Amino acid sequence: MITVKQLEHEFRIGKKGKETIVPVLRDVNLTVNAGEIVAVVGRSGSGKSTLLNLISGYIAPVQGKIMINGTDVTGMSEGEWADFRLENIGFIFQSFQLIPTMTAFENVQLPLVFKGVKEVDRKIQTETMLKKVGLWEFKDHYPGELSGGQQQRVSIARALIVHPPLILADEPTGSLDSENERALLSFIQQLNREENITFLIITHDEEVANIAHRKITISDGRLVEGSDTDEI
Repeated sequence: MITVKQLEHEFRIGKKGKETIVPVLRDVNLTVNAGEIVAVVGRSGSGKSTLLNLISGYIAPVQGKIMINGTDVTGMSEGEWADFRLENIGFIFQSFQLIPTMTAFENVQLPLVFKGVKEVDRKIQTETMLKKVGLWEFKDHYPGELSGGQQQRVSIARALIVHPPLILADEPTGSLDSENERALLSFIQQLNREENITFLIITHDEEVANIAHRKITISDGRLVEGSDTDEI
């Protein structure tokens, strides 16, 4: 599903000609197989989110190769990446990233709008997805009228609406209380088990990492493979 080879990235700080180069990732090699839940853990500032941004195409690597679902995405343009993400990747964010002026229904159906799906089909698919996450009765509520757990479920419904084979999650439980965290983790396991969706999860939360088939630690810009019984 995901193959990363010799990936490197750095940030340049300061004015051009007087820049300070800050290495972030060095010689990163990673394979995530279809149907796996893989958690990447590490200290704050270790490069976890940078790795996710590289894999999702929001920043370009200095060096290396990224393949997703059999496609080399390394040199894609912004437009090509946008089309590829719409077909292949769903996202779950810590901050939910919902549009506050749109209802839950409108937020969830948005990817279908971008895909050009007919309105009648959008309505059917969005209703089905909101019922799946237990939020159909809240379809007309705006994000500000929903609890944190409900907002995250809307976010998940939006991520799932195009049936992506891969979901990238960045600290998905960071804004949730313990009860909603347990519910979200159970739902992720259910989706993985029943629909074979692959998850790559960036987290510092041990409870989140413990649902993964594999835990990988990032330290000083390098990945260290761990077993499913390793401590974070």
